[in-house]
Amino acid sequence: MTHVTAPDLPARDLRGVTMVFFAGVLWSTVGLGIRLMDEAVVWQILFYRSLSLSVLLYVVIRLRTGQDPFVLALRTGPAGVIGGLALVAAYTGGIHAVQTTSVANAMLLFASAPFMAAILGRLILRESVRPATWIAIAVACIGIGVMVWDKFGEPSAIEGNLSALGSAFGFAVFTVALRWGKAGEMMPAVFLSGLFAVPIMGAICLWQGLPLVIGAQDAGLSLGMGIFQVGAGLILYTIGSKTVPAVELTLLSLAEVVLGPLWVWLFLGETATPYTLAGGAILLSAIAGNAISGARRKPPPPMV
Repeated sequence: MTHVTAPDLPARDLRGVTMVFFAGVLWSTVGLGIRLMDEAVVWQILFYRSLSLSVLLYVVIRLRTGQDPFVLALRTGPAGVIGGLALVAAYTGGIHAVQTTSVANAMLLFASAPFMAAILGRLILRESVRPATWIAIAVACIGIGVMVWDKFGEPSAIEGNLSALGSAFGFAVFTVALRWGKAGEMMPAVFLSGLFAVPIMGAICLWQGLPLVIGAQDAGLSLGMGIFQVGAGLILYTIGSKTVPAVELTLLSLAEVVLGPLWVWLFLGETATPYTLAGGAILLSAIAGNAISGARRKPPPPMV
């Protein structure tokens, strides 16, 4: 019999929490990256970003497992395919939202992902949700309400808003797919998302008459985002997800929501209102509180 000692579990959980949080920090740079693009549109950006993402994950999976990433991708089965396609949808909606509405507005709508993940996890996986997590979600809702309070009278960018919500839903589906496939290695599902996205985005570009060869600045930014912004973030998120429940995964990654507008304000002067700053502080409090309570929760009994 193999026993998992109780003292090891909290430390492992804390490592998972830390990885997921820093994944959100990396993802938060998407708005800044998109704002620095010269002419590339969403399909071209995703074509190049997915190329570098696929190469990175091929190397990472090969080094971590010593096995062929393509073979491992096939073994993920329906969970991997669903997760990979959900990520493609999340990528597309996220970039399109940032291009058609403000970074702050897009990031705020991304914040609906934990609520979608909670519902999907409850319905599909029958996962229980800790009371502390429900409290954190309620606090996060208050933060979101404060952030959008001064924007109720402005005309909404419906297309961008719907794209952001679609991105949130795609990421929530990926989150639940990770939990569904927890018995196996889910990193190949992320690899699959890159493999799916390259031909899909290439086909869309050709269909719309868009060139696959873009400017050096846009190509460099897109390739760099695939490695540092998306790839590294998803690697941390996937590894960290092994010990963090689905709803907490997405709630922790809400660091993206707060930091995204901050980067474009610091580097590009895209301002955030006092309401946005106040609501962001509340959201960060919800993230930190949930992370601490989750790390300190009573470990499960030893596994046999």
